[in-house]
Amino acid sequence: MESECPIDAELRREISALLEAPPPAQVEHYLNQLIQTRQCHAITVKHNGHLGKGVYAVLDLEGDELVLKDQMLLGHQHYSNKIECLVCSFCFRFVGSVEQQIGRRLYLQELGVSSNCCPQSDEEEEEELGQCGSSSSAYKDKVPLPKGLAKALMNGELKLPYSDKFSMPQAVSCPGGCGETYYCSKLCAESDWNSSHCLLCTGERSEAVSREALVKFIQHANETNDIFLLAAKAVASTILNYRKLKLTLSEGDNNPNVSGSPYLSLLLEAWKPISVGHKRRWWDCVALPIDVESSDEAAFRMQIRELAFTSLQLLKATIYDEECKPIFSLEIYGHIIGMFELNNLDLVVASPVEDYFLYIDDLPDPDKKIAEEITRPFLDALGDDYSVCCQGTAFYPLQSY
Repeated sequence: MESECPIDAELRREISALLEAPPPAQVEHYLNQLIQTRQCHAITVKHNGHLGKGVYAVLDLEGDELVLKDQMLLGHQHYSNKIECLVCSFCFRFVGSVEQQIGRRLYLQELGVSSNCCPQSDEEEEEELGQCGSSSSAYKDKVPLPKGLAKALMNGELKLPYSDKFSMPQAVSCPGGCGETYYCSKLCAESDWNSSHCLLCTGERSEAVSREALVKFIQHANETNDIFLLAAKAVASTILNYRKLKLTLSEGDNNPNVSGSPYLSLLLEAWKPISVGHKRRWWDCVALPIDVESSDEAAFRMQIRELAFTSLQLLKATIYDEECKPIFSLEIYGHIIGMFELNNLDLVVASPVEDYFLYIDDLPDPDKKIAEEITRPFLDALGDDYSVCCQGTAFYPLQSY
């Protein structure tokens, strides 16, 4: 039976206002303002009645000229990839050191942790060596290190030759104390905290309604579809934008009374970065998997809707705000995820570990031979997937619309 979200029936007018597509002229103005902030003066956004929004050149462009350098609105590193790459949770730059990146991966590998598995006992690890590999090569193809070596490398007790040529910023811990997110700088830590993480942090300083509920939401997303984590960032950022706008208004001459229904005009303004993205309900626009028969399509789409409803209920228990009640409707949540389904781009950041091993390989003899006596055991332990990059999904204000 189809699950019903009471907010959908209660706040139809507010939900309709949030989902109403902005006029093309308003969208053009908003996106062209973003272009100006990116200092990309050679392009503009125009609306074509037949083709929709498009990016047009307004100047002649030279070969290899940078046309657009966009800044993501929302981004998320895939849960499985976090085991293999330690990156800033805001800008996704690699952090730590070459030694920490390699040692951390190999240490987790020793524990039986991979992109597809959880920590195992020694007996379970021995039984499942061939099944529990990382993303591109089996564990059995790798040469294990002597016990304790990976941990020593991870903790900085060992130093690899020439690694200082591939320096990275030191990891900055989450200001909320969750121990799950790291950053390349205090600026990135503060930016992420102020934009969404303060509501989605599981640490002691978290501003979530319930940290216990948040843990359940994150676990459900990791076990089903981590696109829910990106949707949560969209909801959290809208709530925080709303609160900032409300605070600004309250500091003016008119102190608003918000004891009743939410200020819809403020919520619409807070929602603006999301409003201009093309949307459909997730369960209506998601592609039918090849292993699902057309006769089973209706049942499949109903299952997707139920999955979204379960995720929404968990999120509501986590960060619900009465004044932002409309964005906790299933209709809004489904459209947010559908927007990602239709517009998202892959988030890919090349690994400095790959550059490091290529540098070692290009060294002249005898420097190469001396260096490889130290680095070869670590390369063999990593296997063919030594160069795994940071992978995730992101929503870019200009490229995704």
